[in-house]
Formats: sequence, C-alpha cells, structure tokens
Amino acid sequence: MKEIGEFLKNSRIHNGVSLEEASEDLNLSVLQLENIEEGNVRAFKDVFTLRELVKDYAKYLGIEIDQVMEEFNDFMFEHTSKISLTDIIEARVAKAPQETEKDKVASPYTRIKSKKNWNLKPIIIGLAILLFLLIVVFVIIQFMDKEDVVTSELMGNKEEVFRL
Repeated sequence: MKEIGEFLKNSRIHNGVSLEEASEDLNLSVLQLENIEEGNVRAFKDVFTLRELVKDYAKYLGIEIDQVMEEFNDFMFEHTSKISLTDIIEARVAKAPQETEKDKVASPYTRIKSKKNWNLKPIIIGLAILLFLLIVVFVIIQFMDKEDVVTSELMGNKEEVFRL
C-alpha cells in the first residue's frame, strides 16, 4: 500500500495540488489523505471504504483508475492471505451478534436437530404411579387367592356338616 500511496502523492505533487486543496475538493480530511499517501491501512475502519477513497483520489488526480485498483487488489490479496484462519474466525465472532437457536432461520426443507431437554419430573411421577398400580394389582390378586382358599375351606366344612 505504501507504493500506491507514494504514487498518489507524487501524482498530486506533479499536478501542483496541495493536500489542503485535494482535501477540500474530495470532501475528505487532510489526515485521511495523509494516511492514504503513507499507506496506513489501519487508520481506516473498513478496507472497502479505503478502496473507494483510493479510487476517488486516483480519479481526482487523473490517474488511470484500473491500474491503481489492480495494484490495490494485489496489495489486499497479499495482506489478507497472511491473516490466519483463526484470526478471521475471531474477527467474525467479535463483529457478529450472538445468534440464539430461536433467531436462526430454518428452511421448511431442512430438519433442525434440536437438543432435547428431558424434564425428569413427569417421568418420575409416571413411574411412581405405575409402580403403585402394580402393587395394588398384586395385592388384589393375593387377596383373591386367599379368599378362594378360605372359600374352599368353608365349602369343605359345609360338606362335612351336610354329611353329618
């Protein structure tokens, strides 16, 4: 970027234009133009904004825009190819607002795998009721079996009574 900045600065000086004059004509601050001419990329928030400023500055100075943009694109490729993937991901995470599950947009043609939150309270209550019913059924069956034994004993005694 320093080469592009020097080229723009030399073109400005060659055309006899001061920084203040260029600043006023382009509606930019002198500091912004100085940062462009010095190749100070970090002074700008956004690379796309810097690209447009360089393009406008080159157009103002009467320089062939395609040549300057090609140089700028080459610089950006070299600059961004040195950034690690981890740094890119961290920057995206820092910039992007945190999405929650309900904020995500889903297509009707895709299934969303959702985490099932098991609420154990109804399951435990259901199992307790089932266990209680099983115990009640068991007790009833046992009572009925004993009643049959008692009834058969009583019937056996009636036969003895009737025999006598």
